Amino acid sequence: MAANDRAASPGKSGQGTGNEALMRASLSAVAPGTALRDGLERILRGNTGGLIVLGMDRTVESMCTGGFVLDVDFAATRLRELCKLDGAMILDKDMTKILRAGVQLVPDASIPTEETGTRHRTADRVSKACGFPVVSVSQSMRLIALYVDGERRVLEESSAILSRANQALATLERYKLRLDEVAGTLSALEIEDLVTVRDVTAVSQRLEMVRRIATEIAEYVVELGTDGRLLSLQLDELIAGVEPERELVVRDYVPEPTAKRSRTVAEALAELDTLTHTELLELPVVARALGYSGSPETLDSAVSPRGFRLLAKVPRLPGAIIERLVEHFGGLQKLLAASVDDLQAVDGVGEARARSVREGLSRLAESSILERYV
Repeated sequence: MAANDRAASPGKSGQGTGNEALMRASLSAVAPGTALRDGLERILRGNTGGLIVLGMDRTVESMCTGGFVLDVDFAATRLRELCKLDGAMILDKDMTKILRAGVQLVPDASIPTEETGTRHRTADRVSKACGFPVVSVSQSMRLIALYVDGERRVLEESSAILSRANQALATLERYKLRLDEVAGTLSALEIEDLVTVRDVTAVSQRLEMVRRIATEIAEYVVELGTDGRLLSLQLDELIAGVEPERELVVRDYVPEPTAKRSRTVAEALAELDTLTHTELLELPVVARALGYSGSPETLDSAVSPRGFRLLAKVPRLPGAIIERLVEHFGGLQKLLAASVDDLQAVDGVGEARARSVREGLSRLAESSILERYV
């Protein structure tokens, strides 16, 4: 039971892996708008403390002494009243039942912790021992702290989080505007076959910056719960298409493998992801992540796209057909020069689709040139 219960608990589910996923799911469970957050705020307003374990298994049971076995439905009001017993409370992993109240938790004293207060030390050690999230409500400091697998997060008021989130959103809007500019320039240069490594790395750099700011805002959305709905809608609108564009740029420009150096699309994306914020500001470092040498001379070297990015902008063109077109023609310039008959030679491309591709690429070429020079 223990392993399965922990795997299904709030701290063991959600997107991502490792401690980030644990904390993200746990923050969602205690976000504003949830019944648990309502109960925690009632405890705080009532000027009492609390210690709540968000899950039950044999490990948690072995640390429990005294208290009462309840097994009653969870309610914010019950959480508030039962915390007056001045003991820990145990909820089930789904937070639908209060299993125990008034419990004294006795975790292994050898588990290291940097906390000082008795309640916080216990919360930290219990969380590390069982893997479940543990919430500590401090009466004296008037704060709510969440402990997840050795990490501590103080739950803030929605107004404070929203203020930071709005600042980040304003930054994201500026970065997205700059991304649109450099991406538009890249499209025009692709049509004219004038792309350099510098142009590609500039777009990859901006894509990565936008993506990272968006990730930060997404964390705020989780913490805000129901208060973050409007923020979530704004975020979704701003970053629509950013992740696919990031992969398409890499697929277009990752260098062909050589005896000395080879880099797959997945490896290049992973390398970009590992760059620090300082490294991301350096175009040569970004170029190396993409698989180029990163020297000043390399940045000014001419490169030609394979065509994935522009073909993806053609309406109703399936990914499998894009793959076949790129494989058949080998580069964007040959695609742009291809006639309807040439396009029909590709498996799965009939006359109607060939005309659609031909017209779509022509429109993209015209609009890119106009945007650049008009």
